[in-house]
Amino acid sequence: MDRILLSTVAYRSPEEVFPYVRSFTDYPKYAKHLKDVDVQGDGGVGSVYDLRLAWWKLSYTARSKVIDISPPESLEWRLIKDVDARGEWRVEPEPESAPPDAETASRIYFEAVYDPHSADKDAISLPRFVSLDWVIDKVRPRLLDEAERVVQRLVEDIEGEPRDVELTVHEIP
Repeated sequence: MDRILLSTVAYRSPEEVFPYVRSFTDYPKYAKHLKDVDVQGDGGVGSVYDLRLAWWKLSYTARSKVIDISPPESLEWRLIKDVDARGEWRVEPEPESAPPDAETASRIYFEAVYDPHSADKDAISLPRFVSLDWVIDKVRPRLLDEAERVVQRLVEDIEGEPRDVELTVHEIP
């Protein structure tokens, strides 16, 4: 299993941060390769999100299900087709990281645990002479880039303005 765990600080309380983390339908504006999100459900536990991804000559729809929500601390999800993957968004108060002009701060964690070799070979239509192993080798480093991009843009949305966001990478494949 591969694991990506990264975090950053947003200058808002967990209660202000959590609605942004929870709003999967806004993620296409944060991610380079996520084109569209459809939701089945009310956004709560059991809701299913179809995440349409595109990269290079490939397109794929990941189906993610919310398995637990504990506002404003945690949202857990897992993929329910084609790939063994799960993850969590965590938000923890970290007021000591707030700059003098901010009232408080929170640390946002993004975690994804996945087995790239569990991918269903029939789920992705690969170009001729392209193997799934080749795709995995090419996509693996892009997953961290995409996770970093999402977290940085999420903070910009939360705070309402761009700034240099310091990311802490705790674990990568």
